[in-house]
Amino acid sequence: MTLQQLKYVIAVVNYGSISEGAKHLYISQPSLSNAVKELEKELGIEIFNRTPKGISLSSDGSEFLSYARQVVEQANLLEEHYSSHKRTKQLCSVSTQHYAFAVEAFVRMLSQSNADSYEFTLRETRTSEIIDDVSNLRSEVGLIYINDFNEKVLLKLLKENDLIFHPLFNAMPHVFISRNHPLAGETSVTIEMLEPYPFLSFEQGTNNSFYFSEEILSTTPRHKQIHVSDRATLFNLLGGLNGYTISSGVLGADINSDSIIAVPLETDEQMLIGWIENSKVKLSNAAKAYVSTLKLVIKEYGCDMIEDES
Repeated sequence: MTLQQLKYVIAVVNYGSISEGAKHLYISQPSLSNAVKELEKELGIEIFNRTPKGISLSSDGSEFLSYARQVVEQANLLEEHYSSHKRTKQLCSVSTQHYAFAVEAFVRMLSQSNADSYEFTLRETRTSEIIDDVSNLRSEVGLIYINDFNEKVLLKLLKENDLIFHPLFNAMPHVFISRNHPLAGETSVTIEMLEPYPFLSFEQGTNNSFYFSEEILSTTPRHKQIHVSDRATLFNLLGGLNGYTISSGVLGADINSDSIIAVPLETDEQMLIGWIENSKVKLSNAAKAYVSTLKLVIKEYGCDMIEDES
């Protein structure tokens, strides 16, 4: 086993496939694939599950990756200690549902970072992909919400993937609408009042189950519904079509939020927003810094934080 082989495995995980890993390592795909297979043969385990759809970490692979990252990190620290002109690059990846406050925390964390070198990734993506990212260690931190409707399904899925859910705050559902929307002057709205307007939601791809929806009341019948994949498009459609979406009510300091307002939705539903981590791996210092910054941002918006007892 060599340090280079450990770096190869980490690269494959970070970039999601052998082909992408090889591209970023500037080696051929067969060379990288053979190096990983030789390591698996030497250790007597399968680090990756290989299917026609691609590769994913096996159970043994998740454990191995935890040790590999520690060894590589220690090697980097050793190299840094004896080389005045080299610095260790900080690595951190976060996957999240489409929350502006999550982006704001990411920006603030980076602005306050004194690292000489870093490579961070922020993915606003689908619910199932967030869980998959953290399960396969492509991301250290994932942000999702649970409520009475999806709780059993999502918590079961998290448990099966050795993931831990840390609650952050209970959000009272609001609708996001443009400042020029006919209902913009209301102190609160009901689902019946929203019926004439298009409902905008984030599409969930092949895992388009109601349980993975980012919006509560996902099973409510609607005559007008539009699925989008990113916040910028959603915000533009809110203004252009007098549409609405349902979210946490925390807009965040987003460039588009000047034209968007949050109006309370009359419902008994709540959204418990929290972050997930892989129980097999300790968070990096950068990931810990992100979670701490996230909590500060949420507090500044007046949300009551939930004490994490896990």
